[in-house]
Amino acid sequence: MFFMAEDTPRPNEFNVEITEEIADGIYSNMVIISHSNAEFIFDFIRIVPGIAKAKVKSRVIMTPQHAKRLLLTMQDNLQKYEATFGTIELKDNIDTGAGPFGFGPPAGMA
Repeated sequence: MFFMAEDTPRPNEFNVEITEEIADGIYSNMVIISHSNAEFIFDFIRIVPGIAKAKVKSRVIMTPQHAKRLLLTMQDNLQKYEATFGTIELKDNIDTGAGPFGFGPPAGMA
């Protein structure tokens, strides 16, 4: 859900500000999630074909309660997305020899 900042928030609402730099976003095609009893850590990574080293582009740290709210919100949004645009298919690369997300060695190399 995308919120636009308003001059006067309604009760139980608040203004959300976003800088241009943050609004541009960061592309990520992988996430590593770790946790302790107090927090969840989401490391968003960009994998580039042909480059063996991937970099963490953003790290988000949440309480377990907020992580669960994120999960529930993602489930709700994915259901709405699929109701509008169709089922999102996940392709399993484990048996194909391709690397993560279909990235593999260049053609002719093993």
